[in-house]
Amino acid sequence: MSLTVDYYFAPQSPWTYLGHQRFQEIARGAGAKVRVLPVDLGGKVFPVSGGLPLAKRAPQRQAYRLVELKRFGEYLGQPINLQPKFFPVNGDDAAQLIIAVDMHDGAEAAMDLTGAILRAVWVEDRHIADANELAALLKALDLPARRLDDAQSQAVHERYEADSQQAIEAGVFGAPSYVIDGEIFWGQDRLDFVARRLARG
Repeated sequence: MSLTVDYYFAPQSPWTYLGHQRFQEIARGAGAKVRVLPVDLGGKVFPVSGGLPLAKRAPQRQAYRLVELKRFGEYLGQPINLQPKFFPVNGDDAAQLIIAVDMHDGAEAAMDLTGAILRAVWVEDRHIADANELAALLKALDLPARRLDDAQSQAVHERYEADSQQAIEAGVFGAPSYVIDGEIFWGQDRLDFVARRLARG
């Protein structure tokens, strides 16, 4: 029996970027269903879980983060701009656009858009809080331009709130987090464990 993975992430997270394509391939290979769940990490999850926005972390933590991002980028063979022009950036509009696509076009389209948004921040130096950039990403994926309007709907807003609350209730405290049958795997460096868990069924 195939499993379902609740995929909690923030669309501006570098760690989500580093793991996204691998996770997509692992889930697809295992025949797993993915529930695409962008959440308000800084505004909703961190205040409950004790997490801190990047600017409020201790200097040594900020410095080590850059070391680790460079290390993982090189190890995985993935390009990454360690200090992109448009970061920190508010991810709410991008998150709600992903939800709108998920609701109207399905999880696979939402996963593809998520990958494009993550690359936009961490490779292409694009501003994902800019509606014009989001429109261009939709166009590149042949997704309807009206999804930008759909993203501002009450239904999408309510789901964003509900998914963020669901993350808290599931014990999620950082991104990306993959939850399988109640078991949390936090971080792109836990994807080997995700693969093993999916292989067990």
